[in-house]
Amino acid sequence: MKEKHINLVKMCVGAQTVSDLYDWQSTRLVKGFNSNEPFARHVTRMRPKRAEEILNGGSLYWVFKGFILARQQILGLEETLGTDSIMRCSIILSPQIMLTEPHRKRPFQGWRYLKFNEAPRDLGLFSEGDIQLPANLERGLLEIGIF
Repeated sequence: MKEKHINLVKMCVGAQTVSDLYDWQSTRLVKGFNSNEPFARHVTRMRPKRAEEILNGGSLYWVFKGFILARQQILGLEETLGTDSIMRCSIILSPQIMLTEPHRKRPFQGWRYLKFNEAPRDLGLFSEGDIQLPANLERGLLEIGIF
């Protein structure tokens, strides 16, 4: 990743685990953004003002139950007209989900910027067959410093 980029961080509402996010997105992959390759899309109300920095190598970091656990590379930002005729921003994401070191994050609404030097390290690519601990057990291990 390039050093002159900024990331986004967002609460992963409705998903308890990275596996839940993967399952949800895998049924909704779309083709056609700058190629015929599949991509994931997350629609948000506001377009990031620092779009140029985001598109210079940024990722969307996902927060699950108080911890950043995964990220997806941001491929683009598109204007999207909602069914309510309000313009929104589609964040175009790589379908690949990268697991990250767990990093505590307090609840917030919407998304926030995350500087590249404050982002948790990657642990490896998430795979459908990966075994995950139950969220409450994983959080407990994190809190006592084992995980």
